[in-house]
Amino acid sequence: MSEQQQQVFVIEKIYLKDLSLEIPNAPQVFAERESPKIDINLHNEARAIGDGVYEVVLTATVTAKLKDHTAFLVEAAQAGIFQIRNFQQQELDAVLGIICGNVLLPYLRETLSNVVIRGGFPPFFLDHLNFDALYQQRLQQQKQQQQQSGSPPAHQG
Repeated sequence: MSEQQQQVFVIEKIYLKDLSLEIPNAPQVFAERESPKIDINLHNEARAIGDGVYEVVLTATVTAKLKDHTAFLVEAAQAGIFQIRNFQQQELDAVLGIICGNVLLPYLRETLSNVVIRGGFPPFFLDHLNFDALYQQRLQQQKQQQQQSGSPPAHQG
C-alpha cells in the first residue's frame, strides 16, 4: 500500500505586483463636498510557476465617481507565491481560489486604503470578501455553461 503524502501549504512570498492611482480631475475634485459613488471590480488569478509552486494575484480596481466625473481610480495587484503540494485537483483549485485569496486580502485592503489617503481622499476600506462563496459561484457558472453548450468539460492539463 502506498502511503499518502502529507499536504503542504507554505506562503513563500507576498508582494505588491502592480499599483496605480489616477486623479484625473485634480485639483477641482477636492472642492466637492458630496460622497463619491464607489465601484469595485475584483479579479483573482492563479498560475503555476514551478512544480507545486503557484503565483496568485488578487487585483482590485476601485473607481470613485462624483456625478459624471471620476474622483479617483486606483488599481492594485497584490500577489503571493505559494508552495502547494499533494492536493487533489479539486482541492488544489479550492486552495488557490479560497485560501490564497483570504491570505492576500488584508494586504490588498491596506494598500488600497493607504493609496487613497495619500491621494488626498478620506479613508477607503475594502469590505471583507467571502472567497468560499465566490468560488462556489464560479463553479456553478462553469457548470451552467457546460450544460448550455451540451459538451463535456474540457480537460485542462
